[in-house]
Amino acid sequence: MIIMMNAPTAEQINRVLDKLRHMGLDGHSITSADKTIITASGDLSACNPELFERMPGVNKVVIVGTPYKLVSREFQSKNTVVSIGDVRFGGDGIPVIAGPCAVESYEQLYQAGVSAKAAGAAMLRGGAYKPRTSPYSFQGLEKYGLEIIKTVGREVGLPVVSEVTDPRKVELIAEHVDMLQIGTRNMQNFVLLKEVALSKKPVLLKRGLAATIEEWLMAAEHIMSGGNSQIVLCERGIRTFETYTRNTLDLNAIPVIKHLSHLPVIVDPSHGTGSWRWVSPMAKAAIGAGADGLLIEIHPCPEEALSDGPQSLTLANFAQLMAELDALAIVLGRSINK
Repeated sequence: MIIMMNAPTAEQINRVLDKLRHMGLDGHSITSADKTIITASGDLSACNPELFERMPGVNKVVIVGTPYKLVSREFQSKNTVVSIGDVRFGGDGIPVIAGPCAVESYEQLYQAGVSAKAAGAAMLRGGAYKPRTSPYSFQGLEKYGLEIIKTVGREVGLPVVSEVTDPRKVELIAEHVDMLQIGTRNMQNFVLLKEVALSKKPVLLKRGLAATIEEWLMAAEHIMSGGNSQIVLCERGIRTFETYTRNTLDLNAIPVIKHLSHLPVIVDPSHGTGSWRWVSPMAKAAIGAGADGLLIEIHPCPEEALSDGPQSLTLANFAQLMAELDALAIVLGRSINK
């Protein structure tokens, strides 16, 4: 059960929480601006919502049957639109985020950024802190990489997104980027999710390697219950028995998420397949399935990339894909958000 209150006093909030406790329910309050949301869990079978609707300060009571409350379609029927400047995730447009897996140098990122902008990308991506399976692999340029992506983003006129891997680095990274990315390995790093929620920055939440859709939505719930509703979900493939591709891109997740949640969902066909050959067809399939955007890795020289070169498109490949996506979006009554 979710109890929504408009500009309540501390006494009104406490009265609601006390009533929940007397009914044997667990209550948790979340305050943002002049609004307070109280979530209640437990045995709700004998709970009458009207008892709370008549209490001072209470605006509305909603019964939500799923374990994820705030991100559910039951809680909010209208689609959430996450805005980053002029870029909108969840509307009719389809923003494309493009850039290299890792920031390697100013020259590399600038070349990628200029080409991404020219081809119609809406945002620039690049990793400064790189969580790698091997401790001997390139770990990123860290703070220097953040300075590069911030500078290049301003120079080419694109908002930027980069991954945050450490709760202690959230504030630093938030100062340099327009959107924080939670990578697949950190989807259930709940301490990190809490810090990201407090930052109030838009969040790109990637699905875990073996996470169910419910676990993914519960991770989003951690962020939203912390007071940050600017969440974009990203399907990036899950681990299955198949070995021919890096992961199995779960396009089922797009319509399922749209049925279960009001949050926008985009697709990363680069990590989803692991090979540049399959990025283009799977990007088109994602748009056909109703994705609210794409995240695509590009590199000026993929064969020299320090991270994920095999799945990165060349700049020419990316320009060709964007032209094809333009045509596909028009057929579907949508547009690539440039």
